[in-house]
Formats: sequence, structure tokens, C-alpha cells
Amino acid sequence: MKRPPWFGVLLGIALAIALSFLVLPVVAIFLNTGPGQLMASLGEPTATDALRLSLETSMIAVAMIVLVGTPAAFLLATRTFPGKAVVETLLELPLVLPPAVAGIGLLAALGPEGILGGVLRDAHVALVVQTAGVVVALTFVAAPFHLRQAQSAFGAVETSLLDASRTLGVGEAGTFLKVAVPVALPGLMAGLALAWGRALGEFGATLIFAGSYQGITQTAPLAIYGQFSSNLPGALALAAVLVAVSAALLLSVKILSGSAALGNAAR
Repeated sequence: MKRPPWFGVLLGIALAIALSFLVLPVVAIFLNTGPGQLMASLGEPTATDALRLSLETSMIAVAMIVLVGTPAAFLLATRTFPGKAVVETLLELPLVLPPAVAGIGLLAALGPEGILGGVLRDAHVALVVQTAGVVVALTFVAAPFHLRQAQSAFGAVETSLLDASRTLGVGEAGTFLKVAVPVALPGLMAGLALAWGRALGEFGATLIFAGSYQGITQTAPLAIYGQFSSNLPGALALAAVLVAVSAALLLSVKILSGSAALGNAAR
């Protein structure tokens, strides 16, 4: 059936509008930040500490998300049990929570006066105004991105492959590691990228739960906000670096996912 030519034009216009709207603010950051200004601003201790802390805490958070979230997503994708829809809704709830609500929730649960505050205090674990609290906040807001994508990736794996693996005598754990994960790897990598990007950009929950103290809890987004009123060039420079890091992360994951998909197709 021949498509009407006007529809293709309409699609192109829609793409052009979306691209212009989403890309212009990012381009504007770099247009307002010269190379000399960028290097000078990034040489400041506030910027270097914030970037270091953002990378360290986001990497730890993503590692925890992948280690726990990947098998949890596999269970959700391959099992049916009473209340599954409720469990999935609860796991995805942080996706739609306002950042301030997420921070307040973490305080109510894990703060000194929270539900588990006494337990954490007895175990000599401090989270508020600590780097560990930043990791907790990043994990809370970013985990659903990986869980959701990983569940979809595992759900797309043909059950015949899993059944064949078990028929050949491979246990469930071996089937998960040797069949399900390699086949679902492109989707898992996409989930990792989404979670990592969300963790790098997290602001509200971190500010409320962990605070903003240089070298301890002040991540790059918090440092940008702190410099916004007093040092706009510094804020723009830090924002430019964060955009570059996020773009490099997304691009590298897309390349790796494409390679993994080609490898699976070759098999």
C-alpha cells in the first residue's frame, strides 16, 4: 500500500521539531562555554571534587543496581505469582516520584529518626550527610530504569532457548548466566545506560537526604546549582562536562549493545 507523500513530510517535520527542542539547550551550554573558560573553571576544587564524587558514587550505585536488579528482573520476566502486578508497580514507583518526595521518603525510612534509623545507628551506619547516603539516593532513583529495561529484555528471550538449556542438563543458574544474560545483553546494557545517566543527573533526593557538602555529598548537579547564582561560567563549564560524560556513556553503550546484538545474530 502506497503511503501518502504528505505523511512522510509530517513525520520529518515532527522529528525536526523534537530534535530542535531537545538539542538546542544542550548546544547552548557549549556555545556559552569557551575552551579557556572551561579549563579554568574545571581547575577549581569545587568542580573537580564534584565530578569525582559523581563518577564514584554513580559507579557504585550502578554496580549495586546491576548485581541485584538483573536477577530480580529475570524472576519477574520468567515467573507468574499472585500480586506480581503490585510488586512491579512498587518497583517502578520511584520513576514517577518527585525528587523531593524521594528524598523525604529516604529520610523517613533511613534517617536518624526514620523507621530503620535505630537499627542503622546500632550497626554504626551513618547515611545522612555522608557519601554513603549519596549512593543510597542514586540507587533509589536509578534502579527502576534498569529493572524495567532488564525485565523487557529477559521477556523477549525465547522460552525455547531456556527450555533447551535445561533439557541439556544446565541448571537454572547456569541457564541464566550462559543463555538468558548473553541473549538479553543489548537490553541489559541499555538499562545500565539509562540507570547510570539518571544517577549522574540526580539532584533533589540527594540534596534532601544527603545534603550538599563539598567533597562529601556535593555531586556535579548540586555543584552546578550552588554556582549558578555566584559563578555562572563555572556552572556552565561543569554542566558541559556532565553533558559530555553522559553523551559518551550513552554512545559507548549503544556501540557495545550493537556489537552484542550482532554477536547474538551470528550465533
